[in-house]
Amino acid sequence: MALDRLGIVGTGLIGASVGLAAKRAGVGHILGYDADPEFLAVAAERGALDEPAGSLVGAVEDADLVVVATPVASLGARIGEALAAAGSRATVTDVGSTKAALCAAVEDRVRFIGGHPVCGSEARGPTNGSEQLFAGATWFLTPVAETDPERYRLLHGFVASLGAVPIAIDPAAHDRLMALTSHLPHSLANVVLNHAGSVRVDGHEPLAAAGGSLRDMTRVAGANPRIWIDIFLDNADQLRAALGEHRRRVDELERALEARDAGWLARWIGEAGGNRRRLLAEAYEDPGAMQRVRVHVPDRPGVLSGITQALGAEKINIEDFELDHLSPERGGTLNVLVAGEDAARRAAELLEAQGYAVIVSPAFED
Repeated sequence: MALDRLGIVGTGLIGASVGLAAKRAGVGHILGYDADPEFLAVAAERGALDEPAGSLVGAVEDADLVVVATPVASLGARIGEALAAAGSRATVTDVGSTKAALCAAVEDRVRFIGGHPVCGSEARGPTNGSEQLFAGATWFLTPVAETDPERYRLLHGFVASLGAVPIAIDPAAHDRLMALTSHLPHSLANVVLNHAGSVRVDGHEPLAAAGGSLRDMTRVAGANPRIWIDIFLDNADQLRAALGEHRRRVDELERALEARDAGWLARWIGEAGGNRRRLLAEAYEDPGAMQRVRVHVPDRPGVLSGITQALGAEKINIEDFELDHLSPERGGTLNVLVAGEDAARRAAELLEAQGYAVIVSPAFED
């Protein structure tokens, strides 16, 4: 089953990125529709579509594959419309963050296969779409017993052509997994930040005195409520179960603190360290070799691009980076991760020669 025509319903960040990545992958003709005319116009202007359609029907009626990329609350209705409007050869998928209720509700389980690319971004809208958004990302697919194997092979190949890693999973297992690894962290980030923002400590404002730990832990707090309210409610049972288990573990920590149980705390921290190493092993080939090059930078245009270009010119590969901004007056700290002590030493020498204050240390210490 060849893929010559792709229909996209919803041209926000994910939909526009699908179009851009599909064009790079050589898909013959890409049509798209969005209820927001501005989103549709921007997606077409950016080259995510070969042809903007005036209706959902126009975007999907001749497609081989349809990707529905609308908010979770509207996915069921849009998928139903796409299945009704598309020809019998069309396979329909989605990119929603929850799967069990959706996959159970869709009647045509031969032509529909659920999907979820795990490639979070705080940005939204087609302006922020990127053909690189899916590079190396896990893309869950949720085939069921009725799924046509040929359609699954088509979708699997399409996802891989976008640079993602397709992984088959049961819809209910997907939702349990997402509750633990995505929805729980998002909910706790909001809890922690709202807690810190609601109190004063002897007249001091906690948020004004916050360090990197609070910023790191709450990066996803306040994420787009139009998206996250639907996700929280659609996966409410699994999220409540994850919160209940989290509450039990917080109770254990409270008891250990009350008993001043240093042994329990040592084992607890050690267990977290081991789990952290397992997490990092998925992200980096050799986490132990990673070095953090910490650079104090002023708050002015061109500083970050100048640093990255200088390191690139010396063929020093930046594995990861983050900016810890303090204030317009104080600037911030740029943390650049590179592999190996030699690369870190060369980076430090280069940046120090340009007048920057630099500190090098292992990125992930035991």
